[in-house]
Order: sequence, then structure tokens, then C-alpha cells
Amino acid sequence: MKKIFGIVGSPRKGGNTHVLVSRLLEGCRHGGGATEIVLLGEKDIKECDGCHVCWKDKDCPKWDDMNNLYQPFTDCDVVVFGTPVYWYGPTALMKCFVDRLVYYNCPQNREKMRKKQAVLVIPFEENDLKTADLTIRFFEKSLDYLNIEIAGRILAPNVTKKGEVKRDHQIMRRVYELGEWLVKK
Repeated sequence: MKKIFGIVGSPRKGGNTHVLVSRLLEGCRHGGGATEIVLLGEKDIKECDGCHVCWKDKDCPKWDDMNNLYQPFTDCDVVVFGTPVYWYGPTALMKCFVDRLVYYNCPQNREKMRKKQAVLVIPFEENDLKTADLTIRFFEKSLDYLNIEIAGRILAPNVTKKGEVKRDHQIMRRVYELGEWLVKK
């Protein structure tokens, strides 16, 4: 059974990012997958300070909620990164989370990323799809560095109000179908 780990990098519970990631995970469950979701806005994750203690096979000295997220991240087959576009990049919550993935950059942890896939879910208020270019590029470079393949992406333009993406039936259907497909892939 495939395990799918959804990470919501929006500070708004019930917001467009949360709605989309939840819908994708619903499709995964319908397809037979096991899912877990984390709302980064409800977690205390401090910034990485580059000490590289994690590279010495030791726990991160930050002792925050990130220490509890490494295991589900390691154990999943697919990780869903959901973030709205803030100033043409990911939210600070998501950036902080990705920065702490440096844990997987050392030789003893790098192997844990083999065959892992990722999905990007990116809503934003502008109508031009190019609005998400830098956010997409950020994930492409970061995940490529960790040898994580991007298996899919959902861009949801022109959404601003909390939860309004639910009215876009086409995107809601596409994200659900992507979830079903991920489990069968």
C-alpha cells in the first residue's frame, strides 16, 4: 500500500491549499493509499542554522516539531507539497520545512529518498500561470538535489478568498484524479 504524506504550507486552515491537498489525499485513499496530512501553521518549526549536526547521525538540536516529521517523511512513498504563492515563492512555513530537509543530504540519510516521488499543489491569486514559476523552480531544484522525482503538479490560479477553490470543479476533479493515479502508478 502506497503511503502519501501531505504537507500544507499555508497558515490558513481551511484555505485553498488545505482544501486542495485534502482533496488530493481523498483521491489517494479512494485509490487504496494510506494518507497523512500535516498543517505547518500548527507546528513549531524553527529555521535551519546550518550546523550540520544531523549529518553526524545525531538528532537536530532544535528539538521542535520537525523532529517528529522526519519519520513520516522518510516512510512515505509520495510527498505532497502544498503552498500558496507568497511574493512569487513558497510561504515562509514551507521554506523553513524544506530548509530542514538538509537532514537528508548526508550520505547515511540520502538513501532514504530513493524512489520517493513528490506532487506540487500551488494555488495563487493572480491569473497568470507564470506567477508560480519561481515557486515551481524552487521545488524542482530542491527535490532534484535530493533525488525526489516530481510526479505531478496542480496549479490553481485566481483564488484569493479562503476555500474559494472549491467552486472550481475542474481543478477539484483534477486534484482528486491525480490522487487516485498516484496510488496506481
